[in-house]
Amino acid sequence: MKVANQATAPAIGRVAIVGVGLIGASFGLALRKAGFTGSIVGVSSPRSVAAALKRGAIDKGITLEEAAATADLIFLSQPISGIIETIKQLKPLARRNTLVTDAGSTKVAIESTAMGHLRECLFVGGHPMAGKEQRGAEAADADLFRGRPWILTSCRNHPVELEFRAWIEKLGARILILNADEHDRRVAWSSHLPQLASTALASALQANQPQAASVAGPGLMDMTRLAMSSYDLWRDILDTNEREVGAALDAYIAELQKLRSDVESEFSTGEGFARSLRSN
Repeated sequence: MKVANQATAPAIGRVAIVGVGLIGASFGLALRKAGFTGSIVGVSSPRSVAAALKRGAIDKGITLEEAAATADLIFLSQPISGIIETIKQLKPLARRNTLVTDAGSTKVAIESTAMGHLRECLFVGGHPMAGKEQRGAEAADADLFRGRPWILTSCRNHPVELEFRAWIEKLGARILILNADEHDRRVAWSSHLPQLASTALASALQANQPQAASVAGPGLMDMTRLAMSSYDLWRDILDTNEREVGAALDAYIAELQKLRSDVESEFSTGEGFARSLRSN
């Protein structure tokens, strides 16, 4: 009977969210909405902690040392450079059965750092494919992850990891297991390339035809919305996924050059544009 009780006991009683901005605070709100009754604490700047407390995303703010000593799940939701630095700081702090996971937008650099520093505790790389152009706990949303892929880069079947995966599903997200290299390759196309295309379009308009905004419809707003995203966030992403992003950019530029050629030679008959549409 005692063994059965141990088997059904929750593995996660306290969650520590390191970085309670948009993603971190949304994770806290989503856990509460999904029925998590344990403690949720935040490790972040005083301003961010205050904003997350006001939204009800965390119960209190604590230090990283306190989080490492008491949390069953440590969720790193900082920019990539911050995640990497925190992993290094956790090396002498994290307990053996603590699960450390992250929400970083690239995985190879983060996972490599974790393998070199987090040998005592558990680490599972993660990336919820959700977000907004706004930042901070003020923009947090309990439904941010609903219907979205949540990528995990390993599967160890440890009780605390299995419970974490169950919570991801309760948040309404869809778990997808990918290794770190494949993750970075895919998101270079699905996330990083659209960001750069949006930024390039916004820059081209601003530099060459700023008056166009006065006659813009929703299409232009949709195409340039991503350009409002944080420079600090995207600097880290591009710095840690340069090779894959470069390959995606090369392919995209080649398609643009093909379209440019069609404009000059065949668009007068409609054939070039029709061929481009058919290829998609």
